[in-house]
Amino acid sequence: MTQSRLFDDSPSPEAAPELPSDAPLAARMRPLSFDEFVGQEHLTGPQAALRRAVENDRLTSIILWGPPGVGKTTLAEVIARLTRAHFARISATSAGVADLRKVVEEARQRRKASGGKQRTILFIDEIHRFNKAQQDAILPVIENGTLTLIGATTENPSFEVNAALLSRSRVYTMRALSDEEVLTVLRRALTDPERGLGAQNISLDAAAEGMLTNLANGDARSALNILEVAVNTAPPPEAGQPLTIDTATIENAVQRRALLYDKGGEMHYDIISALHKSVRGSDPDAALYWLARMLESGEDPLFVARRLVRMASEDIGLADPQALGLAMAAQQAVHFIGMPEGALALAECAVYLATAPKSNRLYTGYKAAQVAVQETRNDPVPLHLRNSPTQLMKNLDYGKGYKYAHDYEGGFVYQPNLPEALEGQRYYEPTDRGFEQELGRRLTGWRKEAAKARAQTEVANLAPIAPVIASDDFDPDPPL
Repeated sequence: MTQSRLFDDSPSPEAAPELPSDAPLAARMRPLSFDEFVGQEHLTGPQAALRRAVENDRLTSIILWGPPGVGKTTLAEVIARLTRAHFARISATSAGVADLRKVVEEARQRRKASGGKQRTILFIDEIHRFNKAQQDAILPVIENGTLTLIGATTENPSFEVNAALLSRSRVYTMRALSDEEVLTVLRRALTDPERGLGAQNISLDAAAEGMLTNLANGDARSALNILEVAVNTAPPPEAGQPLTIDTATIENAVQRRALLYDKGGEMHYDIISALHKSVRGSDPDAALYWLARMLESGEDPLFVARRLVRMASEDIGLADPQALGLAMAAQQAVHFIGMPEGALALAECAVYLATAPKSNRLYTGYKAAQVAVQETRNDPVPLHLRNSPTQLMKNLDYGKGYKYAHDYEGGFVYQPNLPEALEGQRYYEPTDRGFEQELGRRLTGWRKEAAKARAQTEVANLAPIAPVIASDDFDPDPPL
């Protein structure tokens, strides 16, 4: 970088790298401005805070988090084109601490030579691949303003980025593109004569468009890569005819049979519904089939795992307390080993849930309690159930009369645990299936004892009464 560059207002020369004519289509079609960006309106729209910060050259450190192909690197490229700061970039897949130190030292020299005017923005792609020591290495220079960080990651920053680094950055979430947005990207590539395929007279039929957007899975880069392979491998057309891309051409390009599945549309919800109802209906064969339909079509395995966890609570509950633990173990297994190996963990879970005893009493019980919360008064907690860590609270009778269950035979003693207006209400009624049969036996015994105790003892009035506090015990300014 030349000395004269330190003081001018033109964008960084790294902001617009020249691409060779044979560069991949996805690289050639990268948006060059916010206006060309497809999707992520919450970040790139005219009124978006991030866009205004970039256009005003007031960018602070940020982390861009989202799945592959949604535009994280592209957004960094757009920022590079617009900023007056020097723009440096490294990839965490290949860079180390030495590379970071070099960037930091150059940034310091650049800032010193410009009298503190020249800022440096450092873009770190796949920042989650840096270990703690590597992330720690850039903390001081972000803190003192030597560098402004743009980090890009496909992993949850809460788990993969140091808390100290997160506290100095703002996390922006980028969403998978919708099918309509992927289709917009594809059509732009087909009609752009300079950067795209517009000069080649290519026809993409409607069925092929649908297949491409389905296979893309919200990933614009994947869609463009498949399109480019399809164009390069399609049979040559007859003279004067357009090069036609149909579903057979796309299947040949991806070397797999295209499965009919729409992740964002009706079939997505229909098949997860079929899986859920097959599990509820105790049909492991159907559960395995619908699970395979989803996973083999490219469904997010963690979406399936989340639904299996829901099934374990909603349709099995305490009829088999192991169900929820197994569902969570399956989710962790998928997160840990990924796909395709993680499919077996999900299959194990689906079969277990389908063959487990069923109960929806947790579901209906919580719904009933939810209605009670919404439709009845929010009465205060009975005094004997309140915590009393201070003398003032004890003087107010907090905790007075509480019966410690472990001091009684069988570890049970009756005392009112609901507000007085709700005393005797029941929200959870176990079935006679699985482990709930044992829970029902316990509850029947406890409830009989409670009913007997209520019949023998008049329930005290639990409304708080203004206490009389002895002047010797009253401290107007108690220690904290």
